Amino acid sequence: MQMKKYVYEMQEDDEMLVPQSEFAADGPQQMEVVAQAETVSTAEKQQEEDPLSSRFTWTIENFTRLHTKKLYSEIFFVGGYKWRVLIFPKGNNVDHLSMYLDVADAPSLPYGWNRYAQFSLAVVNQIHGKYTVRKETQHQFNARESDWGFTSFMPLGELYDLGRGYLVNDTIVVEADVAVRRVVDYWSYDSKKETGYVGLKNQGATCYMNSLLQTLYHIPYFRKAVYHMPTTENDMPSGSIPLALQSLFYKLQYSDNSVATKELTKSFGWDTYDSFMQHDVQELNRVLCEKLEDKMKGTVVEGTIQQLFEGHHMNYIECINVDYKSTRKESFYDLQLDVKGCRDVYASFDKYVEVERLEGDNKYHAEQHGLQDAKKGVLFIDFPPVLQLQLKRFEYDFMRDTMVKINDRYEFPLQLDLDRDDGKYLSPDADRRVRNLYTLHRKYRISVMQSVSGISYCVSYYHLSAISNSEIVDIPFMYGTSQIRLKKEQEEKEHKKKEKAEAHLYTIIKVARNEDLAEQIGKDIYFDLVDHDKVHSFRIQKQTPFNIFKGDEVEHEKVGQLREVSNKANNAELKLFLEVELGLDLRPIHPPEKTKEDILLFFKLYDPEKEEFRYVGRLFVKHVGKPTDILTKLNEMAGFPPNEEIELYELEDGDIICYQKSPSRDMVLQYCYPDVPSFLEYVHNRQVVHFRSLEKPKEDNFCLELSKLHTYDDVVEKVAHQLGLDDASKIRLTSHNCYSQQPKPQPIKYRGVDHLSDMLVHYNQTSDILYYEVLDIPLPELQGLKTLKVAFHHATKDEVVIHSIRLPKNSTVGDVIIDLKTKVELSHPNAELRLLEVFYHKIYKQVQNFGEPFFLVIHESETLADIKVRIQKKLQVPDEDFAKWKFAFLSLGRPEYLQDTDVVYSLFQRRDVYGAWEQYLGLEHSDTAPKRAYTANQNRHTFDKPVKIYN
Repeated sequence: MQMKKYVYEMQEDDEMLVPQSEFAADGPQQMEVVAQAETVSTAEKQQEEDPLSSRFTWTIENFTRLHTKKLYSEIFFVGGYKWRVLIFPKGNNVDHLSMYLDVADAPSLPYGWNRYAQFSLAVVNQIHGKYTVRKETQHQFNARESDWGFTSFMPLGELYDLGRGYLVNDTIVVEADVAVRRVVDYWSYDSKKETGYVGLKNQGATCYMNSLLQTLYHIPYFRKAVYHMPTTENDMPSGSIPLALQSLFYKLQYSDNSVATKELTKSFGWDTYDSFMQHDVQELNRVLCEKLEDKMKGTVVEGTIQQLFEGHHMNYIECINVDYKSTRKESFYDLQLDVKGCRDVYASFDKYVEVERLEGDNKYHAEQHGLQDAKKGVLFIDFPPVLQLQLKRFEYDFMRDTMVKINDRYEFPLQLDLDRDDGKYLSPDADRRVRNLYTLHRKYRISVMQSVSGISYCVSYYHLSAISNSEIVDIPFMYGTSQIRLKKEQEEKEHKKKEKAEAHLYTIIKVARNEDLAEQIGKDIYFDLVDHDKVHSFRIQKQTPFNIFKGDEVEHEKVGQLREVSNKANNAELKLFLEVELGLDLRPIHPPEKTKEDILLFFKLYDPEKEEFRYVGRLFVKHVGKPTDILTKLNEMAGFPPNEEIELYELEDGDIICYQKSPSRDMVLQYCYPDVPSFLEYVHNRQVVHFRSLEKPKEDNFCLELSKLHTYDDVVEKVAHQLGLDDASKIRLTSHNCYSQQPKPQPIKYRGVDHLSDMLVHYNQTSDILYYEVLDIPLPELQGLKTLKVAFHHATKDEVVIHSIRLPKNSTVGDVIIDLKTKVELSHPNAELRLLEVFYHKIYKQVQNFGEPFFLVIHESETLADIKVRIQKKLQVPDEDFAKWKFAFLSLGRPEYLQDTDVVYSLFQRRDVYGAWEQYLGLEHSDTAPKRAYTANQNRHTFDKPVKIYN
């Protein structure tokens, strides 16, 4: 089967519906009106033609003599609208030329106006036109954002450099290409109708994931394989990655609205925090494909990922002066291409296979030949059917110690020919009969604008995907919606949606029978007469006469009578009791006639031995009658002798009567809850508590059924018994924070609360979770001690270990040092220790340094050269490395680099008060020590949390 290869492209930032070539990184600036400058302007296609696109040229003379903050061009017409260009000659609060496109008559336009335009702004290079600086974007202009453009268009240093060609004879030339487009009404815009596709909803910071999912979805071969991954009827999308991905693709294919990704991220095992964590699209692509490849093993689609995305290249090292060559074949699923310094994809491939010379200090050791000059490079053995190219849009900036984005212009042709120049990218072992031609087939949510030359210009790109034009083997099966259970699920959801929309026209009638009342009695719920969630229900129109519904129900049950048993519940549902009277032969008979004096009562019997209620029946009684009138009948219903003494209890003021045998003295002593009131009080205060170890706060270790009235001692005794501990005072409990879903920072003090209910309350919320610790000493004793965390350092300032020291609260610093000496290994027995306090646990400022700070005594006459000798000896740094170190005096964060002859003592101010220091001697050098992980709020690129799929 012949299959064309396609190119798919993902733009991570793109949220627009109209293709573009660059996003404006700078927000709109609202400007006041200023006077027009004396400039020379021309417009190709003047107002009388009123085109939908046009180029406006603005020549600004005497540019360096402009003293105004901002400058407007003359007005020009495009698409029937008035436009003008706005520039800031000295920059809009930045050291760049700022330039914007402005709606000239915005103040006089009617309320609610808006217009949409794609445009580019340029500063023409008057010497070499190919170096013209041009930036493109698009915007929907309105009253709030009547101008749009680039705050940092180009550096002022480049603009004012006379040799660059932008400023000639004190004149610059500005061009504006404007194309007016149809305004997109995002409120009424129908993506399915306009494009045939729907998008994905952004769950948090999941734009990177959405771009990848849409790319994979648009590969038919991949989508077909996902549909045929086996699932079971018991699988749920939130717990099965194959089913969640099938559901997502199905909705993208058939839904009329944008699709949510929550089920898929839940199947990944992600929580809300993970959804708001920005990740690299390439990293997710590799993790997801690896997970899918594992789940496809042993199925009809096994090997799909490998078949689609795997290619091979050869790494080689070839000696120049001797006959020796080393090669190694490696597979790849995607290629990382450089963007910086490369004008297009071909330049990136040229750089990828560029030969590196190993010579001088970097010679190659060629086994028996020793060190040799050599050539090192990469050549491709074969390319995969789907070629994924990751553009390296970010690189590390050593000066700023951060990752910076490369916004250079980048081009790629509509057809990518990797056989060009006689197959210079291919290894000698490559099969030259295979045509490696890739075609741009579909542009879906990307920032691309096609020019007349057939070249696409990409400015903010991360990921390109391509499918080859070569023949590939198709999966030997067809698929249709009837084969996918998702169709049925989707129909069920649509049915529920329809029911919800028509809910105001219908009501729910629930009918309880005598059998339902009997089944209700158990050990968990005792107060309700019946569990209305389990009884038979009817959904009928509100306009249906009750006698019609009653007739249908009675006919269904052959005979019976409906009575309302809402039990004072204020609910929109109508709850009825179907009364069926049975004769001596246990067959239904017509119920007796009911007078106005009769009331219907339901009876439950309490068994103190089993600690449970049992429904025994119902009776019609006179509302003016006495309980003694029905005692004989109640004993009969319970199976007691006719003269058995019983006690009756009414629940609230309702129609449920609870009764039991009158408890004897032995029963009171024998049973925990000998009567109805004591049992109901127990049920009311009963609480199942989930206990978790404080070391593993996400996992339940065990559950205990407790009473909310249990004291602190009762609770810890039961926990200790569960854990097999003899001493309950070694248990320390911590309450649960209902909002953060984490343990509270402070544990519960010994007997610090009265009852269990106090432990479970967090503001207005009640939890059922408690955390426990098993201490090595009793909690009352621990609360009388002060716990200190002491970080012990060697003389070389390296941190060795952190010790936890417990001492009485009235101890001195000397006591701390004495105790610490018993825990650390000193260089000699008489070594002195110094204790430094973290001042009031307060962070005064964040210093972006590495290593551990240390104290050093300096003398008045010491120069930096003298101090450097002592520092090198203390830190044990080799001479070769130490020679590269720089020293600076830091005050309030500003470094002042020092010379060897500087007297360091004179720079520091004497401090007699212990506190936070603002003056330091800084040591600048490369960080060769193992890195430590940074917390999320430090925003260090090196240690971002990796993408993980847990299921």
